[in-house]
Amino acid sequence: MRTVRVWDLPTRLFHWSLAACFVGLVITGSVGGNAMVWHFRLGYAVFSLLLFRLVWGFVGGRWSRFGAFLYSPATILGFLRGQRRPEQTTGHNPLGALSVFAMLAFLAAQVATGLISDDEIAFAGPLTRFVSNATVSLATTYHKDIGRLILFALVALHVVTVLLYLWKKQDNLIKPMVRGDKELPDDVVVEPSRDSSGSRLAGAIVLAACAAAVTWIVRLGG
Repeated sequence: MRTVRVWDLPTRLFHWSLAACFVGLVITGSVGGNAMVWHFRLGYAVFSLLLFRLVWGFVGGRWSRFGAFLYSPATILGFLRGQRRPEQTTGHNPLGALSVFAMLAFLAAQVATGLISDDEIAFAGPLTRFVSNATVSLATTYHKDIGRLILFALVALHVVTVLLYLWKKQDNLIKPMVRGDKELPDDVVVEPSRDSSGSRLAGAIVLAACAAAVTWIVRLGG
């Protein structure tokens, strides 16, 4: 066995920051009241993280790029039939990739609808004034009910899958996302992810730029 850097530090920080924000959003959204101030702040943080991941999907480490886990339908079907290549299980496998893209897409939808939602009590999204009342109503319904349930289902599926891999296959998917490295057989030759001080600095700059962009967007409704 040999050790290969699979997840660069910016990707790992994105993953765990997003998880922490999700938990915080669930709690603050359930509590309501003054906690909604933090619900909005955490929503803006998720917005920044999603923009970061979009950019990092093109310029990040080898296994963090979308090209590393963007599989064709034929490849996905082959994977289900047991036709599996080593590179398909180094980073996100074809089924895991579908989960990742679904999670990112529905999180983006949740953020977008949150920006134009209104609880008709004390809090409204910063961009509600740019859309019609009918759109605000639809966005609010999706954000509070449909989108919320879909995300709960996706997160539950993700957690259950990770636990099943650990239990059934003795494959710890959590460890590489914490430490960055993965143990691979000696005969499996794959390109490691770039994770230098320079790439980490680039990640910090990208995140700062994304946060600035989100701040500008939010202030449009001010």
